Amino acid sequence: NGAGKTTLLRMLGKLMSPTEGEVLITDETGRKLTKEIEIKRHIGYLSGNTKLYNRISPRELLTIFGNLYEMSKENIEKSIEEISEIMNMGEFIDNRIENLSTGQTQRTSIARCLIHSPQIYIFDEPTLGLDVISSKSIIDFMKRDGIKKLRDKGATILYTTHYMEEAETLCDRIIMIHRGSVIAYGTSQELKEKYEADNLRDLFIQLASERGSLVEN
Repeated sequence: NGAGKTTLLRMLGKLMSPTEGEVLITDETGRKLTKEIEIKRHIGYLSGNTKLYNRISPRELLTIFGNLYEMSKENIEKSIEEISEIMNMGEFIDNRIENLSTGQTQRTSIARCLIHSPQIYIFDEPTLGLDVISSKSIIDFMKRDGIKKLRDKGATILYTTHYMEEAETLCDRIIMIHRGSVIAYGTSQELKEKYEADNLRDLFIQLASERGSLVEN
């Protein structure tokens, strides 16, 4: 907590301006994007405290966001059907959001990020606060279904988590951040071999302890 993960993602997602440095967003050809609507079309951002409109259904919510991204009615409907199948939302997609479980609400939040098929996905702790079953459904989606397919097509996915097992399971490359600084970077296997650690959890504790700043709560 307090390492700077969310602040970093907000800067990368163009929700905050950095005090130093610059964040550049480009399209598939490498052209720098400057218009706000262009940038938003290229990014799907899931915040840790995303709030949804309780009195509408997930289908209505996705339609609203599709319109905000200036998608055609036909593309919105097609995208909703595809996302509903991928996220297994069929049983609740027309229910009011206020009546959904925590896991169903989180799947709706993720679906909101997928509706416009962006090239950059930013997921800030998507399993935080979920029960074991709901968390597993999100992890399974990330591993097996939509996100893996999107990555294989060239999309960029940034995923933050406190749970080292998630990072080890899901991520191609891992960046460990502690007190605003990067303390390790590489693949899971590279990191464990370099620091002679059995798992990422022990590795992080080791590196934080070496800096004399590990505090037990």
